[in-house]
Amino acid sequence: MKMLHRTRRAARTLAPAALLGAALLGAVACAPRVQPAGPAIGTPLLQEEAILAADGALLKLRRRDPPTGVPVRAVLLALHGFNDHSGNFLQDGFGRLAEGGVLTYAYDQRGFGASPGRTLWAGAESMAADAATALRLLRARYPETPLFLIGESMGASVAVLAATAQPLPVDGMMLMAPAFWSRAEIGPVAVGAFWLLAHTLPALAFPPGAGDIVASDNMEALRRFGRDPLTIKDTRIDAAWGLLDLMDRASLNLPGCCGVPTLVLQGAKDRVVPPSVTQGQLAQMRPDTRLARYPDGLHLLLRDSIRDRVADDILAWMAATRAPLPSGADQVGAAWLGRPVEPAPSLAGPAEVARAPGG
Repeated sequence: MKMLHRTRRAARTLAPAALLGAALLGAVACAPRVQPAGPAIGTPLLQEEAILAADGALLKLRRRDPPTGVPVRAVLLALHGFNDHSGNFLQDGFGRLAEGGVLTYAYDQRGFGASPGRTLWAGAESMAADAATALRLLRARYPETPLFLIGESMGASVAVLAATAQPLPVDGMMLMAPAFWSRAEIGPVAVGAFWLLAHTLPALAFPPGAGDIVASDNMEALRRFGRDPLTIKDTRIDAAWGLLDLMDRASLNLPGCCGVPTLVLQGAKDRVVPPSVTQGQLAQMRPDTRLARYPDGLHLLLRDSIRDRVADDILAWMAATRAPLPSGADQVGAAWLGRPVEPAPSLAGPAEVARAPGG
Protein backbone atom coordinates (compact mmCIF):
# COMPACT_ATOMS: atom_id res chain seq x y z
CA MET A 1 0.00 0.00 0.00
CA LYS A 2 2.97 2.32 0.30
CA MET A 3 2.96 3.08 -3.41
CA LEU A 4 -0.33 4.95 -3.09
CA HIS A 5 1.23 7.17 -0.42
CA ARG A 6 4.01 8.16 -2.78
CA THR A 7 1.42 8.87 -5.44
CA ARG A 8 -0.17 11.44 -3.18
CA ARG A 9 3.19 12.96 -2.26
CA ALA A 10 3.99 13.41 -5.91
CA ALA A 11 0.56 14.69 -6.86
CA ARG A 12 1.40 18.36 -6.29
CA THR A 13 4.35 18.05 -8.66
CA LEU A 14 2.67 15.80 -11.18
CA ALA A 15 -0.72 17.50 -11.36
CA PRO A 16 0.03 20.04 -14.13
CA ALA A 17 1.89 17.45 -16.18
CA ALA A 18 -0.85 14.92 -15.50
CA LEU A 19 -3.54 17.17 -16.90
CA LEU A 20 -1.51 17.93 -20.02
CA GLY A 21 -0.46 14.29 -20.34
CA ALA A 22 -4.03 13.11 -20.09
CA ALA A 23 -4.95 15.27 -23.06
CA LEU A 24 -1.95 14.17 -25.12
CA LEU A 25 -2.01 10.50 -24.23
CA GLY A 26 -5.73 9.90 -24.00
CA ALA A 27 -5.88 8.47 -27.49
CA VAL A 28 -3.25 5.86 -26.75
CA ALA A 29 -4.09 5.16 -23.11
CA CYS A 30 -4.00 1.55 -22.00
CA ALA A 31 -6.77 0.16 -19.86
CA PRO A 32 -5.77 -1.34 -16.51
CA ARG A 33 -5.67 -5.11 -16.78
CA VAL A 34 -8.26 -7.00 -14.76
CA GLN A 35 -8.55 -10.78 -14.63
CA PRO A 36 -11.89 -11.55 -12.98
CA ALA A 37 -13.52 -14.90 -12.40
CA GLY A 38 -14.82 -16.56 -15.53
CA PRO A 39 -18.32 -17.92 -16.17
CA ALA A 40 -19.52 -20.72 -13.94
CA ILE A 41 -18.81 -24.18 -15.28
CA GLY A 42 -19.43 -26.26 -12.17
CA THR A 43 -20.27 -26.41 -8.49
CA PRO A 44 -17.77 -24.95 -5.98
CA LEU A 45 -16.01 -27.52 -3.81
CA LEU A 46 -13.97 -27.37 -0.62
CA GLN A 47 -10.99 -29.60 -1.35
CA GLU A 48 -8.13 -30.57 0.92
CA GLU A 49 -5.67 -28.01 -0.46
CA ALA A 50 -7.81 -25.71 -2.59
CA ILE A 51 -11.19 -24.16 -3.08
CA LEU A 52 -12.52 -25.14 -6.47
CA ALA A 53 -14.42 -22.06 -7.59
CA ALA A 54 -17.44 -22.17 -9.88
CA ASP A 55 -15.32 -21.01 -12.84
CA GLY A 56 -12.88 -23.87 -12.32
CA ALA A 57 -10.16 -21.79 -10.65
CA LEU A 58 -8.23 -23.49 -7.86
CA LEU A 59 -7.64 -21.12 -4.95
CA LYS A 60 -4.82 -22.44 -2.78
CA LEU A 61 -6.22 -23.34 0.65
CA ARG A 62 -4.43 -23.74 3.98
CA ARG A 63 -5.64 -24.41 7.50
CA ARG A 64 -4.28 -24.07 11.00
CA ASP A 65 -5.67 -26.63 13.43
CA PRO A 66 -5.85 -26.55 17.21
CA PRO A 67 -3.20 -28.68 18.94
CA THR A 68 -3.98 -32.33 19.57
CA GLY A 69 -6.46 -32.65 22.40
CA VAL A 70 -7.86 -29.12 22.06
CA PRO A 71 -11.47 -29.22 20.84
CA VAL A 72 -12.57 -27.00 17.96
CA ARG A 73 -14.64 -24.20 19.46
CA ALA A 74 -14.98 -22.08 16.33
CA VAL A 75 -14.09 -22.04 12.64
CA LEU A 76 -12.53 -18.91 11.16
CA LEU A 77 -12.06 -17.86 7.54
CA ALA A 78 -9.13 -15.45 7.25
CA LEU A 79 -8.69 -13.09 4.27
CA HIS A 80 -5.11 -11.93 3.81
CA GLY A 81 -3.93 -8.47 2.80
CA PHE A 82 -2.51 -7.04 -0.42
CA ASN A 83 0.58 -8.83 -1.81
CA ASP A 84 0.41 -11.45 0.96
CA HIS A 85 -0.75 -15.07 0.80
CA SER A 86 -2.46 -17.48 3.15
CA GLY A 87 0.66 -19.39 4.18
CA ASN A 88 2.44 -16.30 5.41
CA PHE A 89 -0.72 -14.83 6.88
CA LEU A 90 -1.37 -17.85 9.11
CA GLN A 91 1.91 -17.48 10.98
CA ASP A 92 2.42 -15.64 14.28
CA GLY A 93 -0.81 -14.74 16.08
CA PHE A 94 -2.92 -17.44 14.48
CA GLY A 95 -1.00 -19.95 16.57
CA ARG A 96 -2.47 -18.38 19.69
CA LEU A 97 -5.93 -18.63 18.18
CA ALA A 98 -5.35 -22.32 17.44
CA GLU A 99 -4.36 -22.90 21.06
CA GLY A 100 -7.70 -21.38 22.01
CA GLY A 101 -9.61 -23.88 19.88
CA VAL A 102 -10.00 -21.93 16.64
CA LEU A 103 -9.67 -23.84 13.38
CA THR A 104 -8.60 -21.28 10.77
CA TYR A 105 -8.91 -21.61 7.01
CA ALA A 106 -7.27 -19.17 4.62
CA TYR A 107 -7.00 -19.21 0.85
CA ASP A 108 -4.81 -17.29 -1.58
CA GLN A 109 -7.07 -14.69 -3.11
CA ARG A 110 -7.07 -14.39 -6.90
CA GLY A 111 -3.96 -12.61 -8.08
CA PHE A 112 -1.94 -13.53 -4.99
CA GLY A 113 0.18 -16.40 -3.72
CA ALA A 114 -0.33 -19.66 -5.60
CA SER A 115 -3.78 -18.80 -6.95
CA PRO A 116 -4.44 -17.91 -10.61
CA GLY A 117 -3.47 -14.56 -12.10
CA ARG A 118 -0.58 -13.78 -9.78
CA THR A 119 0.19 -10.01 -9.71
CA LEU A 120 -3.00 -9.23 -11.69
CA TRP A 121 -6.06 -7.62 -10.13
CA ALA A 122 -9.14 -9.84 -10.12
CA GLY A 123 -11.74 -7.17 -9.43
CA ALA A 124 -13.72 -6.40 -6.30
CA GLU A 125 -16.77 -8.43 -7.32
CA SER A 126 -14.78 -11.61 -7.95
CA MET A 127 -12.88 -11.30 -4.68
CA ALA A 128 -16.03 -10.70 -2.65
CA ALA A 129 -17.80 -13.58 -4.39
CA ASP A 130 -14.91 -15.92 -3.59
CA ALA A 131 -15.15 -15.01 0.09
CA ALA A 132 -18.88 -15.67 0.15
CA THR A 133 -18.36 -19.00 -1.62
CA ALA A 134 -15.70 -20.07 0.87
CA LEU A 135 -17.99 -19.23 3.78
CA ARG A 136 -20.89 -21.21 2.34
CA LEU A 137 -18.61 -24.22 1.85
CA LEU A 138 -17.31 -23.96 5.41
CA ARG A 139 -20.81 -23.61 6.82
CA ALA A 140 -21.83 -26.76 4.95
CA ARG A 141 -18.87 -28.66 6.38
CA TYR A 142 -19.29 -27.33 9.94
CA PRO A 143 -23.05 -26.73 10.30
CA GLU A 144 -23.07 -26.81 14.12
CA THR A 145 -19.83 -24.91 14.82
CA PRO A 146 -19.67 -21.11 15.20
CA LEU A 147 -18.23 -19.62 12.01
CA PHE A 148 -16.45 -16.27 11.83
CA LEU A 149 -14.78 -14.14 9.19
CA ILE A 150 -11.67 -11.99 9.64
CA GLY A 151 -10.05 -9.77 7.03
CA GLU A 152 -6.76 -7.91 7.33
CA SER A 153 -6.29 -4.58 5.54
CA MET A 154 -7.30 -5.33 1.93
CA GLY A 155 -8.99 -8.47 3.24
CA ALA A 156 -11.18 -6.31 5.47
CA SER A 157 -12.40 -4.38 2.43
CA VAL A 158 -13.20 -7.67 0.69
CA ALA A 159 -15.11 -8.79 3.78
CA VAL A 160 -17.19 -5.60 3.81
CA LEU A 161 -18.15 -5.97 0.15
CA ALA A 162 -19.01 -9.63 0.63
CA ALA A 163 -21.18 -8.84 3.66
CA THR A 164 -23.07 -6.01 1.96
CA ALA A 165 -23.66 -7.93 -1.27
CA GLN A 166 -25.54 -10.74 0.45
CA PRO A 167 -26.16 -12.13 3.93
CA LEU A 168 -23.17 -14.23 4.97
CA PRO A 169 -23.58 -17.48 6.95
CA VAL A 170 -21.39 -16.25 9.80
CA ASP A 171 -21.83 -15.61 13.50
CA GLY A 172 -19.62 -12.54 13.40
CA MET A 173 -16.86 -10.81 11.48
CA MET A 174 -13.66 -8.94 12.31
CA LEU A 175 -12.07 -6.14 10.32
CA MET A 176 -8.40 -5.87 11.25
CA ALA A 177 -6.45 -2.74 10.27
CA PRO A 178 -9.14 -2.11 7.65
CA ALA A 179 -8.05 -0.43 4.43
CA PHE A 180 -10.82 2.12 3.93
CA TRP A 181 -9.07 4.81 1.89
CA SER A 182 -11.74 6.48 -0.25
CA ARG A 183 -11.32 8.62 -3.32
CA ALA A 184 -12.84 11.53 -1.41
CA GLU A 185 -10.24 11.13 1.33
CA ILE A 186 -7.35 11.07 -1.12
CA GLY A 187 -8.54 14.04 -3.13
CA PRO A 188 -9.12 14.64 -6.84
CA VAL A 189 -5.58 15.74 -7.70
CA ALA A 190 -3.90 12.61 -6.36
CA VAL A 191 -6.64 10.37 -7.77
CA GLY A 192 -6.27 12.04 -11.16
CA ALA A 193 -2.50 11.53 -11.20
CA PHE A 194 -2.98 7.92 -10.17
CA TRP A 195 -5.63 7.41 -12.88
CA LEU A 196 -3.20 8.70 -15.48
CA LEU A 197 -0.50 6.26 -14.41
CA ALA A 198 -2.94 3.34 -14.30
CA HIS A 199 -4.26 4.11 -17.79
CA THR A 200 -0.95 4.84 -19.51
CA LEU A 201 1.56 2.57 -17.75
CA PRO A 202 -0.64 -0.10 -16.14
CA ALA A 203 2.06 -2.79 -16.10
CA LEU A 204 4.68 -0.53 -14.53
CA ALA A 205 5.73 -2.12 -11.25
CA PHE A 206 6.95 -0.38 -8.12
CA PRO A 207 9.18 -2.03 -5.51
CA PRO A 208 8.10 -2.14 -1.86
CA GLY A 209 8.98 0.43 0.73
CA ALA A 210 8.19 4.08 1.35
CA GLY A 211 10.49 6.01 3.64
CA ASP A 212 10.40 5.13 7.31
CA ILE A 213 6.88 3.69 7.33
CA VAL A 214 6.84 0.12 8.62
CA ALA A 215 3.91 -2.26 8.87
CA SER A 216 4.96 -4.06 12.07
CA ASP A 217 7.45 -3.98 14.91
CA ASN A 218 8.03 -7.72 14.32
CA MET A 219 11.19 -7.52 12.25
CA GLU A 220 11.36 -11.27 11.75
CA ALA A 221 7.87 -11.26 10.22
CA LEU A 222 8.91 -8.46 7.86
CA ARG A 223 12.06 -10.34 6.87
CA ARG A 224 10.02 -13.49 6.33
CA PHE A 225 7.72 -11.57 4.00
CA GLY A 226 10.75 -10.38 2.05
CA ARG A 227 12.17 -13.90 1.70
CA ASP A 228 8.89 -15.62 0.83
CA PRO A 229 8.73 -16.41 -2.91
CA LEU A 230 4.92 -16.29 -2.84
CA THR A 231 4.62 -12.74 -1.54
CA ILE A 232 4.54 -10.04 -4.20
CA LYS A 233 7.41 -7.56 -4.00
CA ASP A 234 6.79 -5.42 -7.09
CA THR A 235 3.27 -4.03 -7.40
CA ARG A 236 1.71 -3.29 -10.79
CA ILE A 237 0.16 0.16 -11.09
CA ASP A 238 -3.12 -1.27 -12.34
CA ALA A 239 -3.31 -3.67 -9.38
CA ALA A 240 -2.88 -0.75 -7.00
CA TRP A 241 -5.56 1.13 -8.94
CA GLY A 242 -7.86 -1.85 -8.46
CA LEU A 243 -7.05 -1.82 -4.75
CA LEU A 244 -8.08 1.83 -4.57
CA ASP A 245 -11.40 0.97 -6.22
CA LEU A 246 -11.95 -1.84 -3.71
CA MET A 247 -11.20 0.40 -0.74
CA ASP A 248 -13.40 3.19 -2.06
CA ARG A 249 -16.32 0.84 -2.56
CA ALA A 250 -15.86 -0.69 0.88
CA SER A 251 -15.86 2.80 2.41
CA LEU A 252 -19.13 3.66 0.67
CA ASN A 253 -20.71 0.42 1.94
CA LEU A 254 -19.74 0.86 5.59
CA PRO A 255 -23.03 2.40 6.75
CA GLY A 256 -24.86 -0.79 5.76
CA CYS A 257 -22.28 -3.20 7.10
CA CYS A 258 -22.38 -5.83 8.29
CA GLY A 259 -25.59 -7.42 9.54
CA VAL A 260 -23.78 -9.54 12.14
CA PRO A 261 -21.73 -8.70 15.26
CA THR A 262 -18.63 -6.90 14.01
CA LEU A 263 -15.33 -6.11 15.71
CA VAL A 264 -12.88 -3.63 14.19
CA LEU A 265 -9.28 -3.95 15.39
CA GLN A 266 -6.92 -1.05 14.87
CA GLY A 267 -3.44 0.01 15.96
CA ALA A 268 -3.04 3.62 17.05
CA LYS A 269 0.47 3.63 15.55
CA ASP A 270 -0.65 2.30 12.16
CA ARG A 271 0.97 4.49 9.51
CA VAL A 272 0.00 2.28 6.57
CA VAL A 273 -3.69 3.12 7.03
CA PRO A 274 -3.59 5.84 9.71
CA PRO A 275 -6.59 5.53 12.05
CA SER A 276 -7.50 9.17 11.41
CA VAL A 277 -8.32 8.18 7.82
CA THR A 278 -11.12 5.88 8.91
CA GLN A 279 -12.27 7.51 12.14
CA GLY A 280 -15.28 9.22 10.59
CA GLN A 281 -16.12 6.20 8.46
CA LEU A 282 -16.12 3.83 11.43
CA ALA A 283 -18.49 6.14 13.25
CA GLN A 284 -21.01 5.57 10.42
CA MET A 285 -21.17 1.82 10.96
CA ARG A 286 -24.02 0.08 12.71
CA PRO A 287 -24.36 0.74 16.46
CA ASP A 288 -23.49 -2.86 17.32
CA THR A 289 -20.05 -2.50 15.70
CA ARG A 290 -17.24 -2.39 18.26
CA LEU A 291 -13.76 -0.92 17.89
CA ALA A 292 -10.73 -2.38 19.66
CA ARG A 293 -7.98 0.24 19.58
CA TYR A 294 -4.45 -0.70 20.64
CA PRO A 295 -2.26 2.28 21.63
CA ASP A 296 0.97 0.40 20.83
CA GLY A 297 -0.32 -1.50 17.78
CA LEU A 298 0.85 -0.97 14.21
CA HIS A 299 -0.70 -2.29 10.97
CA LEU A 300 -0.14 -6.05 11.21
CA LEU A 301 -1.70 -6.59 14.62
CA LEU A 302 -1.51 -10.40 14.66
CA ARG A 303 2.21 -10.16 13.84
CA ASP A 304 3.11 -7.22 16.08
CA SER A 305 4.72 -7.67 19.48
CA ILE A 306 1.22 -7.32 20.99
CA ARG A 307 -0.16 -10.20 18.91
CA ASP A 308 -0.96 -12.41 21.92
CA ARG A 309 -3.00 -9.61 23.48
CA VAL A 310 -4.87 -9.11 20.21
CA ALA A 311 -5.44 -12.86 19.80
CA ASP A 312 -6.76 -13.15 23.35
CA ASP A 313 -9.23 -10.35 22.64
CA ILE A 314 -10.35 -12.14 19.47
CA LEU A 315 -10.87 -15.38 21.37
CA ALA A 316 -12.89 -13.61 24.04
CA TRP A 317 -15.00 -11.77 21.48
CA MET A 318 -15.74 -14.93 19.51
CA ALA A 319 -16.94 -16.56 22.73
CA ALA A 320 -19.15 -13.59 23.71
CA THR A 321 -19.45 -10.77 21.19
CA ARG A 322 -21.04 -8.36 23.68
CA ALA A 323 -18.70 -8.95 26.61
CA PRO A 324 -15.86 -6.53 27.47
CA LEU A 325 -12.49 -7.43 25.95
CA PRO A 326 -9.78 -8.65 28.35
CA SER A 327 -7.34 -5.93 27.28
CA GLY A 328 -9.79 -3.06 27.57
CA ALA A 329 -9.07 -2.09 23.95
CA ASP A 330 -12.80 -1.76 23.29
CA GLN A 331 -13.09 0.93 25.95
CA VAL A 332 -10.15 2.77 24.39
CA GLY A 333 -11.83 2.48 21.00
CA ALA A 334 -15.19 3.78 22.19
CA ALA A 335 -13.55 6.80 23.82
CA TRP A 336 -11.53 7.56 20.67
CA LEU A 337 -14.56 7.33 18.38
CA GLY A 338 -16.29 9.88 20.57
CA ARG A 339 -13.63 12.50 19.87
CA PRO A 340 -13.71 15.01 17.00
CA VAL A 341 -12.51 13.49 13.73
CA GLU A 342 -8.75 13.95 13.37
CA PRO A 343 -7.30 15.32 10.12
CA ALA A 344 -5.59 12.73 7.92
CA PRO A 345 -1.79 13.00 7.68
CA SER A 346 -0.84 15.27 4.80
CA LEU A 347 1.66 12.77 3.40
CA ALA A 348 -0.60 9.77 3.74
CA GLY A 349 -2.28 7.97 0.88
CA PRO A 350 -3.44 4.51 -0.14
CA ALA A 351 -0.13 3.66 -1.78
CA GLU A 352 1.06 2.63 1.68
CA VAL A 353 -1.47 -0.19 1.53
CA ALA A 354 -0.20 -1.32 -1.86
CA ARG A 355 3.43 -1.43 -0.79
CA ALA A 356 3.27 -2.54 2.81
CA PRO A 357 3.88 -6.21 3.64
CA GLY A 358 0.46 -7.79 3.96
CA GLY A 359 -1.25 -4.46 3.38
